[in-house]
Amino acid sequence: MRHYETTYILRPNLGDAIFTEIVDRTNAIVADFGGTLISEERIGMRRLAYAIKKEVQGYYVYINFAAPGEAVAEIERIFRIDDRVLRYLTIKLGDSIDTEGIEAERERIAATAAARAARDAAEAEEEAKGRGRRRDTPVERDDDKSDSQTDDEDDADESDDEE
Repeated sequence: MRHYETTYILRPNLGDAIFTEIVDRTNAIVADFGGTLISEERIGMRRLAYAIKKEVQGYYVYINFAAPGEAVAEIERIFRIDDRVLRYLTIKLGDSIDTEGIEAERERIAATAAARAARDAAEAEEEAKGRGRRRDTPVERDDDKSDSQTDDEDDADESDDEE
């Protein structure tokens, strides 16, 4: 089996039941071909960088899986037929992966998710502290305006010399 990741974007007006149906159908295709789903992340609604099929938002889904190439061909065939799928991209991460590699990838993804959650919690705590600061308290700055003024004066002197 090979290691793949697929990200696909669904039309935003479908509703949660249809989102779940499409995601479950895609995951079932991986399983039907003897593959293993390593992780699934429903990123959710996001604004698109540009309009795709007259849509400016989309529901993003990311799956990481191990499967034979036939599974990817079938997933992409279904995505091409289904007009509810705006875009998809499949990337081959590795030529072969075994059960030990699958478990290692699951652990890596779990560790990454834990680190992301800890970072987000720290940022939220820092932001909460920042809100507690009084507005009339001066903020310390490292820049020195006198240095930048002398640089500007030097530039002006050089332009006078060129004339």
